Amino acid sequence: ILQQCGSMTVNTKLSLAGQENTCDANGSVYSVGEWYFLDSDHCTQCECTTEGHYPTDCCPRCEKIGCEYRREVYELGQKFQPSECEQCTCDSNGISRCLVADCAPLPCVNPVYTNGKCCPECPEGPNCYVDLTRSQVIPGGESVWVDSCTKCRCHDSGDAGYWEGNRLATCARVHNCTPEEASQKN
Repeated sequence: ILQQCGSMTVNTKLSLAGQENTCDANGSVYSVGEWYFLDSDHCTQCECTTEGHYPTDCCPRCEKIGCEYRREVYELGQKFQPSECEQCTCDSNGISRCLVADCAPLPCVNPVYTNGKCCPECPEGPNCYVDLTRSQVIPGGESVWVDSCTKCRCHDSGDAGYWEGNRLATCARVHNCTPEEASQKN
């Protein structure tokens, strides 16, 4: 007797003695009571059963025993952390449910990632770039002379634009100043 059972074709054979059925699955023959895993889903364990109370049911009895996530198998109900930024649970339906951390914008242009931590940090504190060349970084919250005629200041947490990703300083240049004049005055 050949029947389609979900996505698997199961062939139930009645033995000569008339007492034993077998199930063909995964290209192998299994005896009644024998357990096996589906080739197509390593998290589904099946048992070859007799027709029992359901004469039309020749399908093996299958149940989820875990979840597969990134080629790792986890037990039902197991909580796991595949990376610093993910918290996952293997649900009873065999599906992995994961929450991924969303890191807040940082007040610096040179964040550092640390092993074991999900989100980067600013070990040098808040800072920004002086200009679009991104060649010079200055600390946040204070005015800094970047040359003898130009004074710049980073946005800080009290300024509008701080959380919107403004990573350039606001700079003011002294009128009619040339670096030579400024160096002669000092």
